[in-house]
Amino acid sequence: MNSVENLTPQSAKEDSESQSRQTGLLPSQQIEQMITDEEIVGSVFGDPILPDQIQPASLDLRLGDRAYRVRASFLPGKEATVQERLKDLAMHEMDLSDGAVLERGCVYIIPLQESLKLRYRYSAIGNPKSSTGRLDIFTRLITDKGTEFDRVREQYKGQLYAEVSPRTFSVKVRKGSRISQLRIRNGNPLSSEQALRKLQSEFQLVGAIGEDDIRKGGLPITVDVKGDKTNGLIGFKAKNHTDLIDIDRVATYDVRDFWEPVFTPKRGGLVLDPQDFYILASLEPVKVPSTQAAEMIAYDTLVGEFRVHYAGFFDPGFGDPEAGGDGSRAVLEVRSYEVPFIIEHGQIVGRLAYERLAAVPGKLYGVGVKSSYQGQGIRLSKHFRPFEL
Repeated sequence: MNSVENLTPQSAKEDSESQSRQTGLLPSQQIEQMITDEEIVGSVFGDPILPDQIQPASLDLRLGDRAYRVRASFLPGKEATVQERLKDLAMHEMDLSDGAVLERGCVYIIPLQESLKLRYRYSAIGNPKSSTGRLDIFTRLITDKGTEFDRVREQYKGQLYAEVSPRTFSVKVRKGSRISQLRIRNGNPLSSEQALRKLQSEFQLVGAIGEDDIRKGGLPITVDVKGDKTNGLIGFKAKNHTDLIDIDRVATYDVRDFWEPVFTPKRGGLVLDPQDFYILASLEPVKVPSTQAAEMIAYDTLVGEFRVHYAGFFDPGFGDPEAGGDGSRAVLEVRSYEVPFIIEHGQIVGRLAYERLAAVPGKLYGVGVKSSYQGQGIRLSKHFRPFEL
């Protein structure tokens, strides 16, 4: 593991011990301690949590050896466990030990290998991994007696489950595949508007935005539909009928077999076709300093009938010079609903909410953790070979 000394400013190093007692999202070293203390338990199969599951401010979650196809998405509610609901809703049980295909358009519930024993004031939030979102795999975390997706209530003790619904591509998964991640929170330390203004002034978190654009709910992210000046590429649109994708294979697939390149519109904005899936990029470069983590607020009906960015976690160090970045653009997973919608260059498509860490992490995104998307521009998931026009 990289030492904090090599990754953080002197002021952050000196304050690390006092920060460790603060509320905030847990950094890598505190996640490791929870594993040691068996507050995060590896697996009923006896498989220990692997070091590379631990990210700067999150933990990768692994699929178990069974998947259940269900009739529809559901929440168990305050009185039921997930397994109790599966007795009524499961249509088919699948063995993932040697791999199995999750079909496009179907809904599956998959018990995860990790379980939790959270203490007082500790809660957690789930999210798809970046590569999962970029494949348009709709993934949400569920808990026993849960009433919200992706939220693990304070002091929760029990199994974790993933609801998985591939929207565009059928995918092959297996026991141990990682498609979702978990952040653990002590208290509720969301950044205030004053703190956001200070961070933006010091680090220029999101490009050169104006003072009036900074709100408690986060910093605005806008979309680039003018693209690369040399070739006009602004993104990709998924093809509707393709082969399946093995979730564990990296740099394997030819982009053209699964995606159509999208170029600068000749006039006005880009027309999003209903139910099509697009990969675009933010106009602004994004930075996440070592004391912060960020999450994209995915959908706001006030800005249009579309959803942007399914996989919303940005780890400390993303786009930050300390971790080998110099501002990295946010890749946007975009889907329009119901009607065609024109998305204009520079239009606000979401907000980036920042939250402080309980301590400076022992490692940063992009440094020593084999991060896939540091310094990215228009970037498909890691499953595809580099694209050239």
